[in-house]
Amino acid sequence: MSSADPIAPFVEALNHHRVRLQRMAAAGERLVGYFCTYTPVEIIHASGFVPVRVSGEPGPVAKAYAHIPDFICPFMKHTLEKAVNGEYDFLFGMVQGYTCDVACGMINIWKAKFPDHIVHTIPIPYNDTPEARSYCRSSLQELISCLETAGGSFSDAALNRSLALYVKMRRQLIDLYEGRYDGRLSLDAGDLLTIVRAGSVLPPEEFTPMLEMVRQTYLHEETEGKKGIPVLISGSLIEERSMVDAVEAAGGRIVADDLCTGWRSIYPEAGNGENAIDRIIDRILRRFPCPARSRAMSRAEELLTLLERSGARGVIFLVQKFCTPHLADIPILSEELKNKGYPVLMVEIDESFRMEGQLETRLESFFEMIEGAGGKDG
Repeated sequence: MSSADPIAPFVEALNHHRVRLQRMAAAGERLVGYFCTYTPVEIIHASGFVPVRVSGEPGPVAKAYAHIPDFICPFMKHTLEKAVNGEYDFLFGMVQGYTCDVACGMINIWKAKFPDHIVHTIPIPYNDTPEARSYCRSSLQELISCLETAGGSFSDAALNRSLALYVKMRRQLIDLYEGRYDGRLSLDAGDLLTIVRAGSVLPPEEFTPMLEMVRQTYLHEETEGKKGIPVLISGSLIEERSMVDAVEAAGGRIVADDLCTGWRSIYPEAGNGENAIDRIIDRILRRFPCPARSRAMSRAEELLTLLERSGARGVIFLVQKFCTPHLADIPILSEELKNKGYPVLMVEIDESFRMEGQLETRLESFFEMIEGAGGKDG
């Protein structure tokens, strides 16, 4: 890969992110980790800390089983394994927005295992009501107080600056996604996944100018038509580009996603409100729905809109083993999608972060079925 390749810095950022983050911590930067994209990173950033999403990634799991059962998702197993092995010693603390039960239980393990870290949980309402917004505002104020007690320095002016930075970053990423919908983006799905994931381990001040270079290089008014059956992939998070590469190698073309390492982490780019806190609350409560924070029928409506917008002709669910929120939604989602003429395929991701056996054959058969049907209504 040429050093002039605009994708190269994102690959470098991911491949060596722990070394880079260790150096930042040694230089005095205070890094605060988080599991889930519902975490209000703007507030962490405005308080003088660097938000960093912790990652799992493949590897053996041994020490973590002293603290957790076997039947939780691979991502959470691997994050804890890396933590107890000292791979996250550079973190100043952890902040977690309340999402799935496993994430909330895990943050309590971090609190007990790493008593010197600041560890804070933010409860997030399920419903969007005036009372829920008031409750969410109180939760965010508690986070601000926690960060100030830990040495942070928060102000409304700093929050406005941080919010503007993150809104700009998300807008740039949404531009790339919309370019993919319209066939104007000359990047494959693996490259786009790499770019989005790099944004979770890079300070936004560095990430935003890198994104601008990508937009200038890979967004065009017109591109050659790409081969492959257009599909949408849905799941929690994907950390290995080999998973999306496998889909495209088998004859698919990923034109949209419903991933928290993808579209769910960036849309919408901003919320509405009279002040920065209100805009953060509005965005949290109007997020593209996560199964841990919404009802399956709400997700079905959003997925159908995304399918129409992107031109996808089918849906592949890439689901981590034991991920209860996603697994519970699939029967309802599958029925709704099939009723609208969209075929679906469910693939489970195991602890090795490899997809189940005979995947290539299953994917090829799925794409042949769609092609033979002549469209989503066939």
